[in-house]
Amino acid sequence: MEPVAISPVQEMAVTDSHTKLREGSLVLYKLRPARVARLGEKLDIEIEGGETQKVRPKDVTLLHPGPLASLAEALRPQQGEVETAWEMLAGSTTTLPELAELTFGAYTPATAWATWQLIVEGLYFRGTPEAVIACTAEEVARTRAARAAEAAEKQAWVAFLARVRGQPDQNAPGAEDGRFLRDVEALALGRTSRSRVLRELDREETPETAHALLLELGHWTPAVNPYPARLGVSTAQPDLPVPDLPDEPRRDLTILPAFAIDDAATETPDDALSLEDRRLWVHVADPAALITPDSPLDLEARGRGASLYLPEGTVHMLPPAATPRLGLGLQTVSPALSFGLDLEPDGHIADIEIVPSWVRVTRLTYEEATARLTEEPFASLYALALAYRDRRNRAGAVEIKLPEVDVTVRDGQVCLKPIPQLAARVIVENAMILTGEAVARFAIERGLPLPFSTQEPPDEQEAGARRQGSESHSLAEMFALRKTMKRSQYRATPAPHSGLGLSAYTQATSPMRRYLDLVAHQQLRAHLSGGRLLTAEEILERVGATEAVIGSLRQAEHLSNQHWTLVYLLQHAPWQGDGVLVERRDRNSVVLIPELGLEPHLPVPDGLPLDSVLRLKATHVDLPRLDVRFRVIA
Repeated sequence: MEPVAISPVQEMAVTDSHTKLREGSLVLYKLRPARVARLGEKLDIEIEGGETQKVRPKDVTLLHPGPLASLAEALRPQQGEVETAWEMLAGSTTTLPELAELTFGAYTPATAWATWQLIVEGLYFRGTPEAVIACTAEEVARTRAARAAEAAEKQAWVAFLARVRGQPDQNAPGAEDGRFLRDVEALALGRTSRSRVLRELDREETPETAHALLLELGHWTPAVNPYPARLGVSTAQPDLPVPDLPDEPRRDLTILPAFAIDDAATETPDDALSLEDRRLWVHVADPAALITPDSPLDLEARGRGASLYLPEGTVHMLPPAATPRLGLGLQTVSPALSFGLDLEPDGHIADIEIVPSWVRVTRLTYEEATARLTEEPFASLYALALAYRDRRNRAGAVEIKLPEVDVTVRDGQVCLKPIPQLAARVIVENAMILTGEAVARFAIERGLPLPFSTQEPPDEQEAGARRQGSESHSLAEMFALRKTMKRSQYRATPAPHSGLGLSAYTQATSPMRRYLDLVAHQQLRAHLSGGRLLTAEEILERVGATEAVIGSLRQAEHLSNQHWTLVYLLQHAPWQGDGVLVERRDRNSVVLIPELGLEPHLPVPDGLPLDSVLRLKATHVDLPRLDVRFRVIA
């Protein structure tokens, strides 16, 4: 349709909008109506509310040349044929004066303002006073549909808030409210710091508050563990191709009985033990045979730092396809990097040999191995472990024996299983420490940079308590002893490890589960084959990358264990059990609960000595805040 011709008056008004303004003109100032009260270098304009203001001419847009006696005249409501005007102009461009004539039958200050409101409203028209575009029928239909959807969404939002607030005329929140709770979930998972829903409900915008609301509404169940996501820890298994083992010489050690002793639920058996006369063989899974420095698998493992152990299951550092290929005892014959340790009767290392090997491994649980301590090679292995432990203890090593609990989840049910202090654990623990000492010594003698694990001794004022505690098995003394220990650290050069009683130590027995163990294996293999060694600077880079993620990893494990332990208390309410007083304080003392692995603070009766056993009852469990309260009942 052709646009309607513009009258001379209308043409003059449009032209004037670019050239000059008059006193009494109707103008736009910051998209609101104003009347020109006086002309000058700056304009005096009257704005809504009767106030006046000085502005530059270029800051206003002419709507009508006037004369307009007062701004109120232009704001009077107008009746017109809006749809008729749009149908005549659809798809074409016109001006504000013309549109006012067609819609309201006249171009006056009042119809100019009403016309501008149509343009702002944007359903039928859009643009500027000088160029008004009449929308097409398709555009109007789309705008109407969008506005109807927006209105429906606003109505749904209001109804959702009413349901959340529990207003009597509303149903309880249900699955249809999930879209409104997405920002609450994002906050609970640590993916954002804001939530429109919580602001609207006048609740604190924290992950804990978000978690509480999701539980309150039944959108989440207690089975949702938010902590890995909140800490930025991936729970997706690595998914990279795993190459075949290279064709390389390996020593055949399959004639030696080898035993991988671990928990029954262990999925990645990565160490095993053999005895050959006075030589202890520690066979360790050999992922460094497949994973070279800076390869895609190496970079993936470096980014993860270690395997993530959650009650729900394990998130492996290496792709799951690596486990059947490299895990010891999962095939008839397994590849290994074997450490042959010649030992003196007092547990000192006389010599070390490191070889890629083939081994034949039998898997045993700690319970099964402990039951066979009177048999060989278990009796001799136990004797070696005790001799080595005694040697370290004489050098100042510290053993902290506090109750530990294994937390697992199966089909939504939480199982808490105290970890027994079995003799077979002494064998494995000391064999692994012995291997770490031997590898450190091997590297020092040959000038190999490795990620050495170190630990500074406690402060001098705490040394007395430490020495006394090392001879005691009291839970309270062990608790006090643990508080004196400093955090272990990694370095590219050797330094003493105070807690283990060693002058040098490196972790090297879990290369499928800990990245820096894998780095140690890469260095050892490079040395054995004459390949390129990583420099001390490259080792430090890998240490830094690991330390950047390992803290979050361990915190995710710790908080996840706490989360599921509190779920266990909810599933077994009202829980009662025993606790041991391990530290007395003025108000809330520390009580260790062996069955739960918790160390809550709570008031206890006056005069009770340390290590007193108290009967406790759980009185309050706040899952989102990981807060559980107990009281003494006997």
